[in-house]
Amino acid sequence: MPRIATPSSIAAAPAAAQPMLQAVEKQLGVVPNLFRMVANSPAALDGYLGMMGALAKGRLPAPTRERIALAIAEINGCNYCLCAHTYLGKTLASLDDAEMTANRHGGSMDPKAAAAVRFAARIAQSRGHVAQDDIAAVRLAGYDDGEIVEIVQHIALNVWTNYINEVAQTEIDFPVVSARDAA
Repeated sequence: MPRIATPSSIAAAPAAAQPMLQAVEKQLGVVPNLFRMVANSPAALDGYLGMMGALAKGRLPAPTRERIALAIAEINGCNYCLCAHTYLGKTLASLDDAEMTANRHGGSMDPKAAAAVRFAARIAQSRGHVAQDDIAAVRLAGYDDGEIVEIVQHIALNVWTNYINEVAQTEIDFPVVSARDAA
């Protein structure tokens, strides 16, 4: 059972959040529970949507962003995010099941993406305390400093959604997938 209320509709959300939720609905065709729950704080919803929008304009391609999201959700044991990003990985990024399994284990079948996902997993597991060798490996795979910054920012965004969903116990509204190590 959710521990933070999820407004039942856009109209039931705080007035300041309603235009943002309408924009989500226009873009996705639905308003997932995460967005409606976060709408309890219009400021938090604005920050979340702002960061998502900014990163969507970055240089990391959608499949790599979804791969990172899956790795981070697995590390943090967030079933909501695993379900959401498995769905998005299939529908938005055209990732197959084998690739998403590799992503959840901190890798990828694509060599360049594998370096980004390994780096992201290493950052998350070490809470940012990576070695020079970790930086060298992601650079060797073809990522520049700007893309490295974007990888870190994607980790931050995904850790936040993992944590808010775990705190809230957000009801899953995607096809269900479970984390290996979910608590």
